[in-house]
Amino acid sequence: MVDTSTQPDQTTDPATAGLSTRARLWTLTLACFGVALVMSSMVALNTALGDIAVETSATQTQLTWIVDSYTLVLACLLLPAGAIGDRYGRRGAFIAGLVVFALASAAPLIWTGADLLILARAGAGAGAALIMPATLSLITTAFPADQRTKAVGIWAGVSGVGGLIGMLGSGILLHFWTWPSIFWAFAICSALLVPLTLTMPSSRDDDPKPLDWLGAVVIGAAVAAFVFGILEAPVHGWDHPLVYGCLAAGVLLAAAFGVIELRQKYPLLDVRLFGDVNFATGAATVTVLFLALFGFFFVIMQHIQLVMGYSALETALAISPLGGPMLLLTATSFWYAPRVGLRLVVFIGLLLTATGYLALRGLEINSPYWDLAWPLVVLSSGIGMSVAPTTAAIMTSVPDDKQGVASAVNDTTREVGAALGIALAGSLLATQYTNAIAPHLESYPEPIREAASRSLGESMSVAERLGEQGAQLLEISRGAFVQGLQASLLSLAVVIIVAAVLIGLWAPGRDGRQLAVIRKLRTARTAPPDAPASPSSHADPDSESSA
Repeated sequence: MVDTSTQPDQTTDPATAGLSTRARLWTLTLACFGVALVMSSMVALNTALGDIAVETSATQTQLTWIVDSYTLVLACLLLPAGAIGDRYGRRGAFIAGLVVFALASAAPLIWTGADLLILARAGAGAGAALIMPATLSLITTAFPADQRTKAVGIWAGVSGVGGLIGMLGSGILLHFWTWPSIFWAFAICSALLVPLTLTMPSSRDDDPKPLDWLGAVVIGAAVAAFVFGILEAPVHGWDHPLVYGCLAAGVLLAAAFGVIELRQKYPLLDVRLFGDVNFATGAATVTVLFLALFGFFFVIMQHIQLVMGYSALETALAISPLGGPMLLLTATSFWYAPRVGLRLVVFIGLLLTATGYLALRGLEINSPYWDLAWPLVVLSSGIGMSVAPTTAAIMTSVPDDKQGVASAVNDTTREVGAALGIALAGSLLATQYTNAIAPHLESYPEPIREAASRSLGESMSVAERLGEQGAQLLEISRGAFVQGLQASLLSLAVVIIVAAVLIGLWAPGRDGRQLAVIRKLRTARTAPPDAPASPSSHADPDSESSA
C-alpha cells in the first residue's frame, strides 16, 4: 500500500521547520479563519439582495454583479496572487489581502449606490485573491509531511462549509439588523485578523525567481473571460454571442498561457504538472465538487425560501446538516484516504454526491423538512469524503517553494467550479421553469404571463396583487418551479456521475498507479511509432488493475 498524499521531494519549509506544535496549530487556526472569510463572502449577500434592491434602486443586472464581481475578480487574480506570496512572503500576502478586504467591505458603509457596491465587491475579491492561496500554502509549509494531510483536510473542511457559515451569519444579522450589518461584519472580522496574523510564522521561496508577469496577465485574462462567460450564461443563454465568445476567448487564452509557460525559464505555473496523475485528478475533482456544492446552494435556497416559505435565517438553519458530515470526513481523511486510495475516494465521493442530488428530486410543494434533511447528509458526505484528499493531491504534487501557486490552482478550480455550478443550475432551472409554466398561463393577460414566466419570485410578486386569481397563479408557479428543480437536479446528477466514472478511471489507486489499461494507453500514446515492443509488454507484471 502506498500513501500518495506525500511526495518524496517535499520537506517542511526551513523557516518553519523548528515550529512548535502550538505555533503550527495557531497557523492552522488563523488560516481557517481566513478561508472561511473568503468563502462566506461568496454567498452572504444572496439573502440580502431584495433589501439592497429597494434601498439602492439597483436593477436586476446590478444586483447580479454585486454578487458576481467578487467571484470574477477573485478567480482571475488567484494565480498571480499565489505567486506573489511565494516570492515576497505568504504572511505578508495574507495581511495585505486582509487590509484590502477590510477597506473594500467598509466602503459601502460610507458611499452608497449600486455601482459603488459593485466596485467595493470587486475590491473585496482582489483582497480575497491574496488571502486564499496564502492560507493554504502557510499550512503546507508549516506542517511536516506526516502531519500535512491532516492539516489540509481541516482547511478543506472549513473551505467547504464556508458558504454555510456565510448564510448562517447573514441570516442572523438580517434577523436583527439591516443589510449594511453584513459589510460591518466582514470589515470588523478582517480588521481583527490583521494583528493576529502578525503573530504567525511566515514562509517564502528560498530562491525567489523573477515573476512571470506575461503569464500572470494572460492567465488572469483567460480566467476572467471564461468566468464572465459562465456568469452571463443564465442571463443571456448559452447560445448568445457574448457568452460563447467569452468562453472561447478564455479557452484560447488558456492555451496561449500553456505555450508561454512551456517557453518561460521561470514560469508562473509549470503546466506539465497537469500531466501528474495526482495533480490532474485533484484539480478535476475539486472543480466538480464545487460545481455540485454551489449549484445545489443556488437551487435549494430558492426552493426553501420561495416554496417552503422559510426566512433567511430559517433557510440557513435548514441546510446546516451539510456541515456535520463534511467537517467529520475532511478531518478524518488522513486516516481513510491512504487505505482506500484516491481512485475509490473520488469515485465513491462523487457517486454519493450524485445520490444526494437524485434523492432531492423527491421534493414536492408540500414536502416535510425530513425529505430535504436526509439527502443533505448524503450529499455532504460525498463532498466531505473527497474534497480533502483531492486538495492534498494538488498540494503534495508541488515542491514547497511553489506552494502559493499550487494553492492558487486549487482555489481557482473551486471558483471556476462554483461559477459553473451556479450557471448550469440557473440555466437549467430557468429553462425548465419557463417550459413547465407556459401552458398554464394562456388565460392570463400578457403582462402577467411575461412576469410569471421569468421566475417564481416575480410570479409571487404579481400574485400578491391579484386576489383569488393570484392564489391560483401562485400554486401554478410553485408547481412549475418544483418541476424545474427536479429536472435541473437530474441533469446535474448525470454530469456528476459521468465525472465520477471518467475521473475514477483516470485516478491512481492506493498503490499510486493508474489502472493497467490506462497505463498501457498512455504508454502507447507516448512511445515512438517505430519503437520495438519491450519484453515486458508481453508479460506485464503490473497488468492487473490496481485497487
